Formats: sequence, C-alpha cells, structure tokens
Amino acid sequence: MELRLLKSMTYLKLYLFAALAFFPLDMIWLGWIGRPIYNRQIGHLMAEQVDWAAAGIFYSIFLAGLLYFVVVPTLNGTSGEVLLRGALFGVITYATYEFTNKAVLATWPWPIVIVDVLWGAVLCAITAWVSWRFGR
Repeated sequence: MELRLLKSMTYLKLYLFAALAFFPLDMIWLGWIGRPIYNRQIGHLMAEQVDWAAAGIFYSIFLAGLLYFVVVPTLNGTSGEVLLRGALFGVITYATYEFTNKAVLATWPWPIVIVDVLWGAVLCAITAWVSWRFGR
C-alpha cells in the first residue's frame, strides 16, 4: 500500500510539472506567437470562443500520454533521451492531427501542418524535460 501511494504521488508530481510547463507555453503560442499565423491561414475556421471543456479534456489526456510514453520510461535516463523522446512524441501526435486534417479537409494549408508539427516537437520536448527534471 505504501509503495503504491508513493508511485501515485510521483505520477501526480510529474503530471503537475508537465501541466505547469505545457499549459503556459501553449497559451503563449496560441495567444500571441502563433495567433497571426492561424488567423491568416485558417481564421475562417476558428471559433470566436475557446471551448474550455474540450480543451481541458485534451490537455488532461495528452499530458497523461506524454507521461506514460515519454517521461516515466526515461526517469532513469538522460536529459538528451527525454528531450528526444518528447520531441518524437510531439511530432507523432501533432502530425497525426495535422495530416489527418490535410487529408480530409478541402482547404487545410501546408504552412499550418509544418508549423504545428514543429511546435508539437518543441512543446513536448520542453514539457517532457521539465516534468522529468523537476518531478524526479
């Protein structure tokens, strides 16, 4: 029971650090840096208000996946390993979304595909590293 509680607390700490890195970075990207790109390329598709319930569900699931597939397996690894795995997770997950959109939506632009996949790599690498570094 005690070991189980310790593992649960470790996961909770890792999750907290991942959230503290991911959410602010993504808000900076979506709110300021990337906003002009999205407005120019897909502004006609964007909602006026964020659906925070959907966003919260996404963030919760995504961070759980990042921890499970990247951070936890590298807890005894190196910073280079967690950065590489984080970047690959970002590329795979963001590319899944972007290339699906490109395949099925009539006007999904290539610049969004490229920018978002690169952002996913950077965001996930940084988030994984922060969670790994401060959550161990």
